[in-house]
Amino acid sequence: MDKDQMRRELKARLAQMRPEEQIEKSRRICDLLIAAEPFQSASVVMLFLSLPHEVDTTPLILWSWQHDKSVVVPKVSWEQRHIIPVEITSLETGITQDRMGLRNPVSGLPVPFEDIDLVVTPGLGFDRQGNRLGRGGAYYDRFFSTHNIRAAKWAVCFSEQLRPEIPHNGHDVPMDAIVTEQEMIPCLKA
Repeated sequence: MDKDQMRRELKARLAQMRPEEQIEKSRRICDLLIAAEPFQSASVVMLFLSLPHEVDTTPLILWSWQHDKSVVVPKVSWEQRHIIPVEITSLETGITQDRMGLRNPVSGLPVPFEDIDLVVTPGLGFDRQGNRLGRGGAYYDRFFSTHNIRAAKWAVCFSEQLRPEIPHNGHDVPMDAIVTEQEMIPCLKA
């Protein structure tokens, strides 16, 4: 199965998930991630503002603020085809939905790449080797490789998004770990 076919299949599967199931699974994923040492010890955490059918990161953001962590989210530059890590201090103000349907910070200070301790990454599909299937724009892959991000790269997903193998090539950057509602998976790099 090629990447486009797999994306279609995974999107269809996620669309079938009941809202209450998504809420419960998101809560369990957040609980597992919050308990993990890399999250506990991180001072600056890069999270994402969830789309429908993604793991809801709102509990992670709120918990991070309550525990004096800086929260950084990606600000997408569609013209330059990259993401800029920007600190946010509120979910109520300074965030807008952009032309592609993503929630994007309107303003905020860019955060130096080397200050980020942990990046929590979305995706459509993952395998246990850490390979990630995104939405097709390669924004996170470029972010990780262009800036030589040294932060731990963790992904969150529902167990339905795990696959035995994700098609990948040389520019795809694997994750260090994946957290589902059932388990935390240290990735076995091939």
